Amino acid sequence: MSESTKTEMRRAINRVQFQRGLPMAESMERYGTQEQCHAALVASRWSDGFVCPGCGCSSHCTLMREGLRYWQCSACREHTSVTCGTIFQSTKLPLTRWFLAMHLLTQAKNNFSALELKRHLGVRYKTAWLMKHKLLQVMFVREDTRRLDGRVEVDDAYLGGRLPGGKSGRGSEYKVSFIAAVQTTDDGHPLLACMQKLKFTKEAIAKWAHKSLCASAAVVSDGLWCFSRPSPPAAPRTTAPSPAVARPASSLTSSIPSTPCSAI
Repeated sequence: MSESTKTEMRRAINRVQFQRGLPMAESMERYGTQEQCHAALVASRWSDGFVCPGCGCSSHCTLMREGLRYWQCSACREHTSVTCGTIFQSTKLPLTRWFLAMHLLTQAKNNFSALELKRHLGVRYKTAWLMKHKLLQVMFVREDTRRLDGRVEVDDAYLGGRLPGGKSGRGSEYKVSFIAAVQTTDDGHPLLACMQKLKFTKEAIAKWAHKSLCASAAVVSDGLWCFSRPSPPAAPRTTAPSPAVARPASSLTSSIPSTPCSAI
């Protein structure tokens, strides 16, 4: 195979699609037993040592009760477990089932249905449905506070359009509009993504930018009217080749009176 053919093949490969995930075999090696899953939760929740969720004291002792490990605070004498106050609290399923569910939901390229989760975990459908929605809610809460910084590409996107008739393209009554933003490196490689359903008005875009973008972010867009606004005299932090337009994130948020992003 010639070098030119190899180069063309490398260019044709989508690096994002071929990025390494967590193989099932490796996941089972890490979290295949109850003890491994319990240790992973302890390391995640109390990476710097136990802290009482009630009073904040770090002095404690541990005890075993009915096969479960508990931490007793030396100050308030309260007992707590590593699953207390989490989605695993009071669960009757072993942690290995929960970790397997997390692996299946996060590693699937397409949506992983509750029915398919039921078959893989060997639980009832209602149990699989509840597990899936608990995990999805945790992921939503974690990502809801994430803010993109650096070089951020922003574009409008639409989902739907299967019904016949109606307006085509932007403004179709049969499509759901949402904004897609991707934080990239300086040379355009994606790092983080943020997508949210909203209507494309300057007020909605400004509120979204205030919540999801840092004030120091350099936004790159295609110049859609709801993204555009006269920029201040200072030049943008980054430039982008036409037709993309680069501007500071503050130019998106300054159309509504609100607290500056940098002050949050």
